[in-house]
Amino acid sequence: MNDLAIFAITLIGVGVLLIAKTITIVSQSDIYVIERLGKFSRELSAGLHIIIPFLDSIRKKISIQERIIDIPSQSVITKDNVNITVDGLVFCKVQSAKESVYNVVSFQKAIASLSMTTIRSEIGSMLLDETLSNRERLNAKLQSELADAASNWGLLVTRVEISDISVPQDIEQAMNLQMKAEREKRSIELNAMAEKEAVIRKAEAIRQGEFLKAEAIERMADAKKYEQEKVAEGQKKAITIINEAIAKNQDSAEFLLAKDRIKAFGLLASSNSKDKIIVPYEATELIGSLSILKDLLKRTMDSLSVTLLFSLGIFFTFLEVILYSFFIIWFGIAFLVVAIIEFFFPLPQSGYNFLWLLSLLLFYF
Repeated sequence: MNDLAIFAITLIGVGVLLIAKTITIVSQSDIYVIERLGKFSRELSAGLHIIIPFLDSIRKKISIQERIIDIPSQSVITKDNVNITVDGLVFCKVQSAKESVYNVVSFQKAIASLSMTTIRSEIGSMLLDETLSNRERLNAKLQSELADAASNWGLLVTRVEISDISVPQDIEQAMNLQMKAEREKRSIELNAMAEKEAVIRKAEAIRQGEFLKAEAIERMADAKKYEQEKVAEGQKKAITIINEAIAKNQDSAEFLLAKDRIKAFGLLASSNSKDKIIVPYEATELIGSLSILKDLLKRTMDSLSVTLLFSLGIFFTFLEVILYSFFIIWFGIAFLVVAIIEFFFPLPQSGYNFLWLLSLLLFYF
């Protein structure tokens, strides 16, 4: 009985062990590499799987999460013979668990060693300034070189980062001085360029201002010329219309002249000057009329004087015949003599006075 119980317990234990060996649970972030009798059989992804105990075995559990592989610090000589220290990081993940297990002993060490070799090769072909300034280019070059080799190991290199580049202290001091000098030089150049640009802009502004001023003057001259042409044209048309109106109706001319006189009187009235004397238009017309009347009377009197003198001379001569008076005949002779002289030789007023004096002398003697 005791032996049977022991056998049963042993059988149950063996069954539980076989079940435990048969059922395998793979987590989400892992892949299992399964071998059967020492030969690769298959890969188990996440989930519940059944394997054959004692025939199938788990060769390796591979994490498919992205890995960070540290590149050890190493001394590297640049193309211009500067000794620098470089370290970095490689980011990769397993794409093929089988290749990562069977194609390389340790892909972490392989990636680190290949990265160090590639860094030495790339930096050795670059100057120090290029190494410091073109870190992105160096990262891309390293990733390209590592990707080709890592694909054979079932790995995908996502990126490579050069985390630190250290230079000797004396080189660093010299670089700092150089950078300071470059910054000062750049600052001087920028200030000079700014001053140059300011001078150019100022000159351009002055030139533009002069150009606009000249253009404005030219436009004003054109506008004034246009205005004068239009005014002249308007005056020409106005004169033509006035001439036509005068030809048709004399009253129109009188109306226009009266309108101009009213306008002129309005301007004189609005002036503050006190040294102006306004003579009404009627007075000027009266003065002009008197002047004309004077000339007319003068011409009339000139023509009548001869006739009157002849008449008086004949009249007094006729009285002499009737009255037989010596006094009267000399009056008649005097009038006739003056009339004859005036008729043939017109004289001014002084000449008349002389003739009358001559006549009186004749009368006296």
